[in-house]
Amino acid sequence: MTAAVLALQGAFAEHEQVFRRLGVDCFELRGPADLDRPFDALILPGGESTVQSKLLRELGMFGRLQAMIREGLPVFATCAGMILLAGQIEADPGDKVPETFGTLPMTVRRNAYGRQLGSFRTRAEVKGVGEVPMTFIRAPYVVSVGETPSNTGDIPEILAVVDGRIAAVRCGNQYAFAFHPELDEDRRLQEYFLESVAAHIARTA
Repeated sequence: MTAAVLALQGAFAEHEQVFRRLGVDCFELRGPADLDRPFDALILPGGESTVQSKLLRELGMFGRLQAMIREGLPVFATCAGMILLAGQIEADPGDKVPETFGTLPMTVRRNAYGRQLGSFRTRAEVKGVGEVPMTFIRAPYVVSVGETPSNTGDIPEILAVVDGRIAAVRCGNQYAFAFHPELDEDRRLQEYFLESVAAHIARTA
């Protein structure tokens, strides 16, 4: 199994380390030529969503990745990665709003817990996994999820709620987390995702 990790900006190295320890071959997406390599899953890391979106556009990678996701490519997205998948973005007046893939029918609020001082850790239940540690860093949250299917025909499913706010969503092969599971020792979320990847590979073989 091979995963491509978006490595234009943000905390991508931690994701690579975790997935490699789980037996996944990883390589970094840094330019359009990297998209020609075969891969089974996409990792969208935390970081600055506006910068990531801008670089994806400038490098000519945005449209190709968007098409791959629409075609069912499994995606593991954290923090800024969650924002990139969202269909709608809420932001403060004057705040830059990134262009998103729009593949997951949900509305996401950027920097919803405040800036750096709003970072925190907690534990909460994730549907299908159990209680896991969660590290939030300048995190977004999901305001709402759509009640109609995405372009892939899948309906968004809420996986976790923290302090009354949606913190994790699944829509078909897209997994989006407001927090950073790569920063904790618990690997059940990554394993949960890899089960979906394996099932996708089996279906499309």
